[in-house]
Amino acid sequence: MTTRMKNTLIPGVFAVLAVCVPAILIQYGVINAYIAQIITLAGVNALLAVSVNTITGITGQLSLGQAGFMAIGAYATIVFTLDMGIPLPVSVIIASVVTACFGFFIGFPTLKLSGDYLAIVTLGFGEIIRVILINIKAVSGGANGRRFTTILAVYPALSFFVITGTLAAIIVLLQNFLRSTYGRAILAVREDEIAANSHGVSVFRYKMIGFVIASFIAGLGGGLYAAIIGFVKPDIASFNKSIDYLIFVVLGGMGSMTGAILAAYILTYLQEFLRFLRDYRLIIYPLILIAVMLYRPQGLLGMKELSFVRLCRRVKDWMTDHISKKLKTRKEYER
Repeated sequence: MTTRMKNTLIPGVFAVLAVCVPAILIQYGVINAYIAQIITLAGVNALLAVSVNTITGITGQLSLGQAGFMAIGAYATIVFTLDMGIPLPVSVIIASVVTACFGFFIGFPTLKLSGDYLAIVTLGFGEIIRVILINIKAVSGGANGRRFTTILAVYPALSFFVITGTLAAIIVLLQNFLRSTYGRAILAVREDEIAANSHGVSVFRYKMIGFVIASFIAGLGGGLYAAIIGFVKPDIASFNKSIDYLIFVVLGGMGSMTGAILAAYILTYLQEFLRFLRDYRLIIYPLILIAVMLYRPQGLLGMKELSFVRLCRRVKDWMTDHISKKLKTRKEYER
């Protein structure tokens, strides 16, 4: 088996197992509906963490408005499905494309800024989206939100399968994109804009590509969130939501896709696990984050990525060494 085939087959097997095995356990009641909803919601949070990481960790820009793009995707999905009668899968895809268009129109005038200035502009964008959604009651239902019942909200196993499968597909596509010419150009812009520009890389163009891709993923996450929760309020575009997604990225490691996903799952479950503390949960949760930042400032994985290929290779090497030592010991004993 060639190296390229191994690099494709091993992650593919792990992805299929990660999607199918929990879905089967949920279907047969081994994993109850409450835990199923938590890990499904964690998958949505992981999608938004990937979106933020695409801008912050990969493109090197600081955005605080991803919750606004999520809200656009969520409400666009509701409008396309309920008001226009478009099937849900098609609605989610169209809503993601619409969100990407918003990302293009917002990014075109703002991506010439950088650092704190870009963060302030995107923060303002998120708040503008929230205020607009509150006031257009015919579309959003106003501050009370809008209900949206779908098959995904009824069947936990199906919702987990769809969310986790979508997350796996996004990871595969992004990893392949980052290995392409465009992906390497974006990484060059992140490392040094001046050096990249001097070598003929259009800094603004590749910033825009990263921003639009991140907007698309955020819209996709918003559409799936609306489908599995069945209720959406304008508050999902709030500043606090954007900060939550940024925390996932910082805790997992800036630039590490798998790190951001891992942090999203851990922190989503941690919030539910600490619920028995009631109001004290709001104290314990930040203290844990502060401790992690003090003793692991680069995040859980830093800039590294989890590699199932390397994991399998290490397990194989360990088993080979272990068997060799046992055979050597046995031969010495027989002598």
